[in-house]
Amino acid sequence: MPKKILIVEDEANIRELLRLYLEREGYTVLEAENGVEGIKKRKSDKPDMLLLDVMMPVMDGWAVCREIRAESDVPIIMLTAKGETADLVSGLEMGADDYIVKPLEMPEVIARVRAVFRRMAPDDAPEKLSFDNLVIKGKRVDAPPKEIELLYFLASSPNRVFTRAQLLDDVWGFDYFGDTRTVDVHVKRLREKLEGVSDKWELKTVW
Repeated sequence: MPKKILIVEDEANIRELLRLYLEREGYTVLEAENGVEGIKKRKSDKPDMLLLDVMMPVMDGWAVCREIRAESDVPIIMLTAKGETADLVSGLEMGADDYIVKPLEMPEVIARVRAVFRRMAPDDAPEKLSFDNLVIKGKRVDAPPKEIELLYFLASSPNRVFTRAQLLDDVWGFDYFGDTRTVDVHVKRLREKLEGVSDKWELKTVW
C-alpha cells in the first residue's frame, strides 16, 4: 500500500510541485493550505508523514507541530525559508524530525522522505539492546523516529565519544544539509525523557 504524505503549505504552486514529484515516486499525496486544515486532515486521513511549512496564515507550522506532537509521533519534515533558520532550534525542540530550507530542491526532498521511511521499516528493526531501565527492541514507542535512531546508535557503542559531525554522518547521513544544532536539540530531548531512569548509565557530554 502506498505511503501517504500530507503537505501543509499555503502556497499552491509549491503544493503542486511537491505533489507532482511525490506522486511520481509512488506516494499518495494529501494537501492542506493552512495549519488548522492540516491538523484536521492529519486526524481524519492518518498520513504516514507531514511536510509542514513554517510560515502560514491562521496557524503557523511550529504551532501545528506542537499540537500534533502532543498526540502523535508521525514524522514531520519542516519546510522553512532561509531567513527563518534561527527558529529551527525551537522547532526541533517542539518535535520536528528534520527540516528543508527553501527554495526546495526536489531531489533533496525525495531523498529525505525516502530516508525517513527507510528508518521506519520494520525489516530494519535493530537487535535488542538492554541497559538498566532501558530496553531498545525495535518497536514503536512515543518518540520521533530520529530520537530513537540516535539513542540506538549511542547505546550500540557505550563508553565511546562521538563528535557532533560524526553523529550527523552516522545517524542523519552524509548527505544531511543541517547543522550541529540538530544534534544538540535531539540529545537534549533524549536527556529530558531519560532523566533519572537509572544511576548506572547516562548520556554524557565530553568537552
